[in-house]
Amino acid sequence: MRTVVARIFDYSADGVLAQEDTEFFEFCRELPDDPAQLDRTRRLYQDADLHIWGRRAFEGAASYLPTATDHPYAGVLNAARKVVFSQTLRDAGWSNAVVASGDLAQELERLKRDGTGYIVAHGGIGFWRSMIRLDLLDELRLTVMPYVVGDGRRFFEDLGKSRPLDLVSTTAFANGTVELRYRRAA
Repeated sequence: MRTVVARIFDYSADGVLAQEDTEFFEFCRELPDDPAQLDRTRRLYQDADLHIWGRRAFEGAASYLPTATDHPYAGVLNAARKVVFSQTLRDAGWSNAVVASGDLAQELERLKRDGTGYIVAHGGIGFWRSMIRLDLLDELRLTVMPYVVGDGRRFFEDLGKSRPLDLVSTTAFANGTVELRYRRAA
């Protein structure tokens, strides 16, 4: 059965996700890219068999990436197979994308059985939180930024029960970010 990997980025050292129009969001945009980090993420996306999205994140990506010429992952994501989970969308409107409107757990279980490669879950925060609450994520890749926010929308908040994780790897990048790779505890 396929593995579901969530890549969570723009994540502060104190657990806050960047939101537009905040100092932290601007910091994340202004931080220089690290070529090794871009290559690592590009490989993650290229090697995935399927990319899944929540509606909000999908709509943002679908409105920008098809015509983006300067985005490091546009080519990979435009060509990739995609599923957007939504109760309101009827047409995905992005190449190689379909809408799944059924029960999230049941739909994802079907997708996990229907292939061999791993699945990347893109978010946004509500989608990721739903997947964590339902225990649907097999792996978390948290890209932690060198920044403490204080107040903000915390990723691991109101998730119900505790969940132990096994650390798979840590990768430090030249721009000060660190990728923490965790799997669901055995």
